[in-house]
Amino acid sequence: MRFQVNRNQLAQGVAWAARHLSTNPTKPILAGIRLEVTNDLQLKLSAFDYQTSAEATIPLDAGPPGVTLVSGRLLAEITKALPAQPVTFTLDGPKVVVTCGSTRFTLLTMPVEDYPSLPAMPPTAGRVGSDVFASAVAQVVVAAARDDTLPMLTGVRMEIDGDTIILAATDRYRLAVRELKWTSAQPDLQAVAVIPGRALFDLAKTITGAEVEIALSSGGTGEGMIGFSSAGRRTTVRLLDPDFPKFRQLFPTEFTATATIPTSAFAEAVKRVALVAERNTPVRLTFRAGEVVLEAGSGDEAQAVEVLPVDFDGDGEFTIAFNHQYLLDALAVLGSDVARMQFTAPTKPAIVTPGKDGGEADYRHLIMPIRLS
Repeated sequence: MRFQVNRNQLAQGVAWAARHLSTNPTKPILAGIRLEVTNDLQLKLSAFDYQTSAEATIPLDAGPPGVTLVSGRLLAEITKALPAQPVTFTLDGPKVVVTCGSTRFTLLTMPVEDYPSLPAMPPTAGRVGSDVFASAVAQVVVAAARDDTLPMLTGVRMEIDGDTIILAATDRYRLAVRELKWTSAQPDLQAVAVIPGRALFDLAKTITGAEVEIALSSGGTGEGMIGFSSAGRRTTVRLLDPDFPKFRQLFPTEFTATATIPTSAFAEAVKRVALVAERNTPVRLTFRAGEVVLEAGSGDEAQAVEVLPVDFDGDGEFTIAFNHQYLLDALAVLGSDVARMQFTAPTKPAIVTPGKDGGEADYRHLIMPIRLS
């Protein structure tokens, strides 16, 4: 086995595959990246941990078919550091020699025959613009749970209904929902999948093509797996338990007050007053005609107050308190110069949406308030 490959393409492909390696592999062999030269002159770089598989394909000019397995993390560090010259790989018994200009590395191989086969990609269900998809994933995954106490809450629920995809995530204290259009391979396709949030976020932000294809089995559940492919890269992810909270019923249908605030100025003000907020203590917001007063700290503690102009539609004053980080997370992914906040009562969920108009937003972020004593 001997082949030569473009250095930049190699470094990008290896780095992408290495992102999908487990930090604590259940078997030492799963720390490896599999390199295969195919009969049609392609180099396939593969990583797999039984939960997520990743494969990047790079074209070659020449090279006999062959396959080997080397340490993924080490290969990623090496390829990133190589000079900008063609890279040659030569399999020499139990070692791989990597040559680039005057630089030479010798790597020990791993038993490739023990490496598990990657799962086959399910049939393509449709495609969506990669930028739109990455933005939508970022908007919802921020509300997914970070710990594994309830594994289903670490996931993002994807509902497919014809030409519409709905993404939702919640950690019980907040809920984010995004609706987007896509091109379905089947106009009447109905499907539901709960995808690990961290894996979906990493995948979405590293897509390099203009579009991403989403693959599911004909039954709509991917047989416990969903696939994504774009620009010579493909990934499969094992799905979580489909049981997920009935999130639609959590959104209020009527509101008693609405405020529209410049997103950037609001976020900066929240950050400033939160400097004096102890852990798990809230930032208090008091809305009144023409302004909102942000406060944190009380009694003998450090305190902060800031006033911002606001367009407020409500009777008298309205005071509500939030975990400041939850509020900042919502504002950071809003994708709008103006944040629209809707309220029902100080102890009931508030809704954050982009823009000023009263139309139905394609993104809604629900935040549970903190009860004030």
